[in-house]
Amino acid sequence: MTVPEYFGCKVFDDRQMRARLSAKVYASMKETIDEGKKLDLSVANAVAQAMCAWAVENGATHFTHWFQPMTGITAEKHDGFISPAPNGGVIMEFSGKELIQGEPDASSFPSGGLRATFEARGYTAWDPTSYAFIKENTLCIPTAFCSYGGEALDKKTPLLRSMEALNTQAMRILRLFGNKDVKRVITCVGPEQEYFLVDREMYLKRKDLVYTGRTLFGAMPPKGQELDDHYFGAIKPRVQAYMEDLNKELWQLGILAKTEHNEVAPAQHELAPIYTTTNVATDHNQLTMEIMKKVARKHGLACLLHEKPFAGVNGSGKHNNWSMATNTGVNLLSPGDTPYENAQFLLFLAAVIQAVDDYQGLLRMSVAAAGNDHRLGANEAPPAVISMFLGDELNAVLEAIENDAPYAGVEKKRIRLGADVLPRFNRDTTDRNRTSPFAFTGNKFEFRMVGSSNSIACANVMINAAVAESLRQFADALESTENFDGCLHDLIRDTVRAHKRIIFNGNGYDDAWIREATEERGLLNLRTTPDALRPLLEEKNIRMLTAHKVYTESELRSRYEIQLENYVRTVRIEAVTMVDMGRKDILPAVMAYGSDLALSIERKKTVGGGIPYGYESRLAGRLSLLADSIDQAVDRLDAAVKELDALTDYVAAGDFTRDSILPKMAELRAACDEAETLTAASYWPFPTYGDLLFGV
Repeated sequence: MTVPEYFGCKVFDDRQMRARLSAKVYASMKETIDEGKKLDLSVANAVAQAMCAWAVENGATHFTHWFQPMTGITAEKHDGFISPAPNGGVIMEFSGKELIQGEPDASSFPSGGLRATFEARGYTAWDPTSYAFIKENTLCIPTAFCSYGGEALDKKTPLLRSMEALNTQAMRILRLFGNKDVKRVITCVGPEQEYFLVDREMYLKRKDLVYTGRTLFGAMPPKGQELDDHYFGAIKPRVQAYMEDLNKELWQLGILAKTEHNEVAPAQHELAPIYTTTNVATDHNQLTMEIMKKVARKHGLACLLHEKPFAGVNGSGKHNNWSMATNTGVNLLSPGDTPYENAQFLLFLAAVIQAVDDYQGLLRMSVAAAGNDHRLGANEAPPAVISMFLGDELNAVLEAIENDAPYAGVEKKRIRLGADVLPRFNRDTTDRNRTSPFAFTGNKFEFRMVGSSNSIACANVMINAAVAESLRQFADALESTENFDGCLHDLIRDTVRAHKRIIFNGNGYDDAWIREATEERGLLNLRTTPDALRPLLEEKNIRMLTAHKVYTESELRSRYEIQLENYVRTVRIEAVTMVDMGRKDILPAVMAYGSDLALSIERKKTVGGGIPYGYESRLAGRLSLLADSIDQAVDRLDAAVKELDALTDYVAAGDFTRDSILPKMAELRAACDEAETLTAASYWPFPTYGDLLFGV
């Protein structure tokens, strides 16, 4: 079969609905999906019957309400389609009630105090805007997840709320511009996914990779990424086979996997999809990460999604390409050929600029995680300071608006490569800035701070909500004025003047920029998760998010607690793993090699005859000192973990983790990594960086 023939074959998509539903039911479903209209139970019953018949035809025996709790991964409870038949057999059936609502046990999912321990009941609710699909032999129905009291316990519900908030405010703006045809504004996302592939047998020999997803120890090999020879290089046959199988599985699920290539670090790769609505893109990205790991196992590989699986080489991110579009297909962030004259575009651009400046703390908070703390500000990742890159043309446009000056334009240059056989083409009016956290890339913004293992939901919730708030303020002003054109001009100009501090088109890695950003511009530099989470509880942010009904205040406080506890628990697991590996693996290896060196020295002394043993003596002495350092560092880290466990306040635990646990982990790692460089390879207890990075 060709790709067009099997693409989406495991999805109950528009093609299946059109073929299997009556015209009336299909029209009702389309209104729900495209315009957000409420779905009638009779329609749900008809959809459920058709969905069940299709799923059974394709080998499904069970269904599940597939949801995204605040663990960062997905969850599912499987129920069979079977119902007893009068003759003692069974029939396969599925009702609209089962489609619309489920009742999983909510007691063991993170709630951040939204429910008491004994309050176990929770509900899942069908999200008809995201197509159902078959995974293995189970029909998966994308759903929201809430507590018995109705509080959101998942990532999908706030995302849908934020999309609705932005739609409401964007529609007000479009009506003011006289647009009567648009029925809905949606946000679209294309999340580029970076990942590492290592040999699975080697992976299983490293407790740190198995338990934490990253290497807690490891000296750099002689060659890393210095030669830049892996980026866009020829894909190795074993990796190519993996990518081919991955693409096929993703395409069968209707996931628009488009681009694949080698990334900068050895063993690092990237997959990028075509844009789709933010809600569906979030579901698809969760599925993509799951399938990446599953397919890797089939090929004897392990897929690492941690943000920094190897110290000293590039980490992995998930570049969140975000835009706004109407249901009629108009990209509201497309400047057109004459952006200076495109007032509607400039107003939406101004809304994004204001949103990023006003709510930079929420954007930073949305990507805060223990793994991402190791990545931000390091190789190929933006700094922790939020700023926006607009490029030459838009920068010139905004400067003209700010100064009420005529716009001279930016010259469009032709690229000539000096050989007649090569084509000539127009150069883009802006370059790409890989160091910018929030960069404009032609007709969308690329939010580069999202970590590779993160759900993209939280980042997009905050972007949507912040932009909705800017649009609300703009709509209030424009609806109350009698001079629309004058008010529009002043709004754009005043917004640029008030928020130009967030715009930076230079090198985000430059230390001078960080000083300028924080000391002169007053931008936030929240480098660690405990610091980055605090904006979530600031009064201004609570007021905005609750006003747009994206979260309730209790939901916000619960998420602060959950994310902070997750940070503490993640680092604690890493610390305990380091203690275990240090005591049981590294110290015995160093001691064994040191003992053999001592035996060699004794043999030479016994033989005599002036045989030199200075090398062995010096090396044994250095290893003995390192063994003592490792032993003491292990004890200090172990004691710190016990001190952490005694803390009952999660805020204090977060600060202690950052200020005490992590520095002690770094001390232990430094001693162990030096010991690795001095210990004979045959004694080292697990695969090295060289083995892992160049072993596929």
